[in-house]
This record gives sequence, C-alpha cells and structure tokens, in this order.
Amino acid sequence: MLVYLVVSILSTVWITMAQNQPGVPEEKDKTSTALKEGQLRHIKTGQPYVFNYHEDLHRWNQKRYEALGEIITHCVYELLENECHLKKVYLPVDATEGEPKSFIFMSEDAITNPDKLMVLIHGSGVVRVGQWARRLIINEDLDSGTQIPFIKRAMDEGYGVIVLNTNENYIEVEKSKKQVQSPANETDEPAEKKEKKDDSQKETNKRRDFYEKYRNPQKEKETKHIPIRDNGTPEEHTLYVWDHFISRSSAKNVVFVAHSYGGLVFVELMIQREAEVKSKVISVALTDSVHNVWHQEAGKSILDWMQEHCRNWVSSSEPLDTPVEFMLPDCPRVSAGTERHELTSWKSFHSIFKYFTQALEAQNTEAKSKSTVTTRSSYRKKSEDL
Repeated sequence: MLVYLVVSILSTVWITMAQNQPGVPEEKDKTSTALKEGQLRHIKTGQPYVFNYHEDLHRWNQKRYEALGEIITHCVYELLENECHLKKVYLPVDATEGEPKSFIFMSEDAITNPDKLMVLIHGSGVVRVGQWARRLIINEDLDSGTQIPFIKRAMDEGYGVIVLNTNENYIEVEKSKKQVQSPANETDEPAEKKEKKDDSQKETNKRRDFYEKYRNPQKEKETKHIPIRDNGTPEEHTLYVWDHFISRSSAKNVVFVAHSYGGLVFVELMIQREAEVKSKVISVALTDSVHNVWHQEAGKSILDWMQEHCRNWVSSSEPLDTPVEFMLPDCPRVSAGTERHELTSWKSFHSIFKYFTQALEAQNTEAKSKSTVTTRSSYRKKSEDL
C-alpha cells in the first residue's frame, strides 16, 4: 500500500537531506506510534510528518516539504494506474516528439460508456491530477486528500471517469548559464587596502554561501516556463479536455465534481460551451467553489441552469447539507459539515453521490415520460389514420 511506499521514500528523503547538510544533528529520538491505513508515517518512529523539523531553518523545512510533495504526487499517479486502473492520456493529443505535454487520467470506458460519466476537477495551487489537497494527504490520510474514493465509488456505480489535471500548464527548464562580468573598479585606493578589502569580501561571501547551503538543501536554479499548447491555463485545459474527450463520449448523463477554483473553471466552461454542456451534463457538485458569476459574466440562461443542476457544498459550522444563504443567485448552497476549506470534498462525499443518484433518477423519469408521450402520440395518429 501507499503508506508503506511513501514512508519508505520519506525516510530516505530525510536521511539524504541530513547527509547533505553540514552540521545537521542526528535523527531526533521520538516515541513510536502505530501505523494506520492510508496515513503518512515515518518508517522508523511511526510519527506523523513534522514540518518544523529544524526550528531555526524555515527555508530548509519548506524545501523538505516540497520534496515530499513531489514524491507524493508521483505515488498518487501510481495509485491511479495500479489501484484505480485508470490510463494516462497525454495532451495535446497531436503533440510532436519533444513538445511539452500534460496528461489526464481516464477509465477504460470513459469514452464508450453509454450511460454515465463522472469528471473530477481539483482546485488551484500545487495539487495535481488525483489530489484534492496536499496538506490533507500529508497530515491526515489518503481518503480525505485524494480523489481516489470518488473514483473507486464512481466506477463501482457504473460511471466512466475522467480526472482533469488543470495545474499542469507548463514544463520548467533551467536557463542557460550567462557569464556575468564584474564592473571595473575605478577607485584609486592603495593596493594594500584594496587587497585587505577583497580578502574580507571573500570571507563574507564564503560564510554566506555556506549558510545558504545549510539552510537550503536544494540549490536554487534560474528556470523558465514553457507553456503546454492549448493547456496553458486551467480554463484552457478544461476546454481542451471537453472538446477532445467529454463532448465526444457516448455517455447520456455526465456529472462533474469541482473543488474550489475548479468551480470557477466549470463556470468558464459553461460560458464557452453553454449549449453543449446543457445537452450532456445533468448534475454538478461544487465543493467550496470560488466562482463568481458576476465577474465571469455568466448570463441569465446559465444562472437558471445552475439553479436547477448545481449544488455547492460550502465550508460552514452548520451540520452537513444544511441550506446556507448567499447573495448571488447562481446555485443552492449547503453546508459541507466542516469549516475547513480543503476538507469540503471529503466531508460531503456521501451527500454528493446521493445528489447524483437523485439527478439520474429524475433524468430517467423524464426520459420515460417523454417516451410515453411519444408512444401515445404515435398511437393516436395511427388511430386517426385508420
């Protein structure tokens, strides 16, 4: 399981970092605690992750945290493939060799499933495909911090699944080194005084470089960003996936789960592809969405559709599913049963699937009603002809 894989790598990260730091003390002696399924624990002590491992070295601690985050990201990718049996699909679909690429994850039947499809969109920041919140993965567990429970339940209930990767918008490459020439010294200082000053500056630079190296385990490099074609922003990425995958899927019933900035991205998709979205999407679950229909200039037809087909589970001290008043007339808001923004998706997990089930039942009832009306109309016409 991931917990053992991650703690093993985490232990290696700690040891490697310690060995690379001059004067870093030995591993702290901590009381061991029992491992729990899906929680991140140190492989030797069993203790949870501690950010402030060196109290006087915030930058070092931050770099260590970022390194762990990268490891976790790749571990989640492996889980999506090995446990959820999703496949990685690269974007753009017509990318040339060597061109910057992004990717999404899809179930085998995402395009061919004739009944229903679920699309998952995370929020902004460092999270990547399959994650809701890195903080929860590190400090809580996999269930609350990743989209894996949503994916597994969706597949158990017969959904095809597409998982978006809206923050993978560019590749980062190191800039080529440039020679920097020191400005000529035009002072008329005596040679002896100048030599002493140079020696003093060299000693100062040496101490500074040593201290910076100690504080910063990863050497800073100048980098530049190369955008991924047609996927340079979360909005572009979502539109691209809609045009090339979701809109071409066979599913009659498409549902979305969108967290935080993912809600804004969905509203933008509606603005750009309103007719198409209305023809395929039957229900949208937002979790503490940060969309704003006034700033995004959503028209009345979109607002009316959102009132009927969207629900936003927001951070609140009220019990789960309690209606929450809000000034904007876009969609109903209910409590997610938590005041923590990053936990809203996990806390509303069961309510979201219940909401989708009700939407599907309503859709099926409406389809049967239309079928009955059509049949009666055809029978009446046939009788009149006779």
